[in-house]
Amino acid sequence: MKRFAISLLLLMICSTAMWGQRFGSGELQFQAPSVPQYVVFAGDTVRFNRSDLYERMDRELITFTYSHINSILMLKRSDRYFPQIEPILKLYGIPDDLKYLMAIESNLSPKALSTAGAAGLWQFTKTTAKEYGLIVDAEVDERYNIEKETIAACQYLNKAYSKYGDWMTVAASYNAGQGGISKRLADQHQKSALDLLLVEETSRYMFRILVAKMFFEKPEAFGFKVDRFEKYPYYSPKDIVTVSGPIESLVDFAEQHGCSYMQLKEANLWLRGTKLENKSGHTYKVLIPNDK
Repeated sequence: MKRFAISLLLLMICSTAMWGQRFGSGELQFQAPSVPQYVVFAGDTVRFNRSDLYERMDRELITFTYSHINSILMLKRSDRYFPQIEPILKLYGIPDDLKYLMAIESNLSPKALSTAGAAGLWQFTKTTAKEYGLIVDAEVDERYNIEKETIAACQYLNKAYSKYGDWMTVAASYNAGQGGISKRLADQHQKSALDLLLVEETSRYMFRILVAKMFFEKPEAFGFKVDRFEKYPYYSPKDIVTVSGPIESLVDFAEQHGCSYMQLKEANLWLRGTKLENKSGHTYKVLIPNDK
């Protein structure tokens, strides 16, 4: 065991050295970006001119810098998922910066499922999903439908903004719930969630979004470099089939449309079983994946 532990330690040191050579110009040097004077987020200017604001921002800058696996994967996934959700945000009048909320919710993994049962890129719980019109049952889970879950998120965000008029408070409510944030604002006589005493998760959440914006806009400042050709691309579907009745076999359905069952399910994560009985007669759009 001792020999194994020493070998593992040497491997980690060598890996770190190689990382430093690639991203540190031949030197082993890791340094998080300095806390800026301010960040403009969704048109609002957030300043860090209080010690608590400064230190909370500094912590998340350090976290992003040293979370190598998640940071690299998010950069690679960004070209696949941001182009899909940006037009929807624009259509519903949501500032483009709110896409970074989605990024920290799920690390840009469309299959994300939290220990609390929140699912998809936008991490809806079953209760909230149904409240915003998403179907969640044994056959269909629209929390994994990128278009529909993004529309539901836009509806939530617009509702919260009409209540708070402040996007950072909206972000806090996405994590803690509007009821909880509204109560704390009233109890603590504040107007912005940035000035509230909150549980650590929600307190950090707002600053993680600000750092995510900095990270995606300039990853080199964090020591990361992912070339465009290394990113995972987004390919528009080859076809979209509208279905209002049952599909007896998704395997046969996939074969009929020139793709494998695996490809069909990957393109339509919201289809949870091997068939679609659709007893309620809902209309669904099934994406037929591009050969690429």
